[in-house]
Amino acid sequence: MTAELITITIDGTALKVVPGTTVLDAARKVNIDIPTLCHHADLCSAALGKKVPAPSNCRMCLVEVEGQRALQASCATEINGPMNIKTSSPAIRHARQDILALMMSEHYGDCAACRRNGNCELQQLCAEYGVDTALFGRPEAPLYAMPDEDNIIQRDMNKCVICRRCLRTCELYQGVVALSPEGRGEHTDIATFMDREMMEAWCINCGQCINRCPTGALTERDDTAAVWAAIEDPDKLVVIQTAPAPRAAIGECFGCEPGTPLTFEMNTALKKIGFDKVFDTNFSADLTIFEEGAELLGRLYKAVVLKDNSAALPQFTSCSPGWIKFIEHFYPEYLPNLSSAKSPQQMMGAVVKTYFAEKNGWDPSKIVSVSLMPCTAKKFEAARPEMDASGHRDIDYVLTTRELARMIKQAGIDLPKLEKSDFDNPFGTPTGSGVIFGATGGVMEAALRTVLEVVTGEKIETLFDKADILPVRGFEGVRMAQVTIGKVGPVPAIFSHLVPDFEWLKGVTVKVGLAHGTANAIRVMQDIKEGGPLSQCHFIEFMACPGGCLGGGGQPIPTNLEIRTARAKAIYGEDAAYKVRKSHENEDVLRIYREFFKEGPCSHKSHELLHTHYKERV
Repeated sequence: MTAELITITIDGTALKVVPGTTVLDAARKVNIDIPTLCHHADLCSAALGKKVPAPSNCRMCLVEVEGQRALQASCATEINGPMNIKTSSPAIRHARQDILALMMSEHYGDCAACRRNGNCELQQLCAEYGVDTALFGRPEAPLYAMPDEDNIIQRDMNKCVICRRCLRTCELYQGVVALSPEGRGEHTDIATFMDREMMEAWCINCGQCINRCPTGALTERDDTAAVWAAIEDPDKLVVIQTAPAPRAAIGECFGCEPGTPLTFEMNTALKKIGFDKVFDTNFSADLTIFEEGAELLGRLYKAVVLKDNSAALPQFTSCSPGWIKFIEHFYPEYLPNLSSAKSPQQMMGAVVKTYFAEKNGWDPSKIVSVSLMPCTAKKFEAARPEMDASGHRDIDYVLTTRELARMIKQAGIDLPKLEKSDFDNPFGTPTGSGVIFGATGGVMEAALRTVLEVVTGEKIETLFDKADILPVRGFEGVRMAQVTIGKVGPVPAIFSHLVPDFEWLKGVTVKVGLAHGTANAIRVMQDIKEGGPLSQCHFIEFMACPGGCLGGGGQPIPTNLEIRTARAKAIYGEDAAYKVRKSHENEDVLRIYREFFKEGPCSHKSHELLHTHYKERV
């Protein structure tokens, strides 16, 4: 039975709302802006799919409700009867000004030197409410120790306003709980367990807390100075690879609407900055599909034909470093299920310092390999001890989308107005499958396009119109899809060392699963532990960040569902526009197997360079 709507009035405007609607949500329905610092669209009950208490920490959303003696927090005031509400009045304005002044009285630091300068919600509100004097004073020295510069996630409590967005993001959104409140009342702090540095806490470096922090209290480690130094060193060859997700988002840092693709303008900017080569991570995404797909075929053959119970199924994807750190912390018993394939970032780094160096006569010790990623956890991944099979670090530096935007601005470049230019060879052939790695479900769709064509010998378009595998797309937190293999074809030569034929796959229904955001990963892992439907999957894609890489912790701020949806539209638009849309049709990838990994995917040499090797993995 539908609840009877309640008629209320906000600033003289009458509207009807469902009982239980908050005043804040009701105001936004009629385009009335109420300022907030603790509220965030990603962290409300509707976005999380469950009832969560309103934070009501910052008190910036105070309103007047007729009949109520005190001002009320609109984010926590539910409408259960007729109300007459004012969102603006002298009392409200003065209260908000005092709240901001009190926040600034404990806010140490020079705003002009802060990385969030110009994109800080506290700074913006102070400007709007005329809080430009130290009404209650300002700290003359740091109240808290400055963060350790080695941390991937930099936490500066001197800029924290105790809005608790980071806590709710980490606990409710990601299910990690690396941060928690300590103390009470005015003595409340945000802390890690036993106040350890972030790198020593159970943090997965996903950076989602950064994307929701309203101030500069949370940022990523800044590697721009080190990259500038490498570019300015005449003895170094500095190459950069660009992942798909930043290309769909970096325009936001230059005033463009979310979802404005600037892939080829960015290539031009990178050359103007001084990078010697600009490579496409799509190449190594396609390379990942070869290696991960071959590994899956090998595991399935071992389990189905050889009846070997040691084949760990479902196979889990391994390209999201936040997810890797998550499973290491919380589900280490399932490490054998992880694909041993490196992420596209690390594969590119390995082939640049081997294949590319040999082909061009370069000393790999003089190559500086940089990657542009949407992800703060990629910085952690690049530093992992096992990422050096070439004898050198696969990746020397990782730049987030935000960091590269700053470098482009420092160079005086207006990115959207640049002419377009292509990627450099031999890693410059783009495919649609490589592009869609940037969205949740993209790795799975790319894998299915290749594996189903390879196994059946038929074009994927016979199964899915225009090769768009829609069942694996979308933003639902956990999804499943399946497809039955009706016929099989001959084994292509590149995979012939793995299996003698595909007859054993005829009639098999391939089941796949997908999850994005580690809170959803918990749901999947619990289902598997309990023997639920997902335990019957053959292959499961995990992405640590909501929306996949396009919602990564290194992407432009702000981010929310609407912005992630726009970025996804850009990514799938690029996929549809490419002439080659399947990984196994990437000529650059086929060439590297002919010239370098001559024994094919998952062979001895490719395992040495393109797969991880540490004792916990099987």
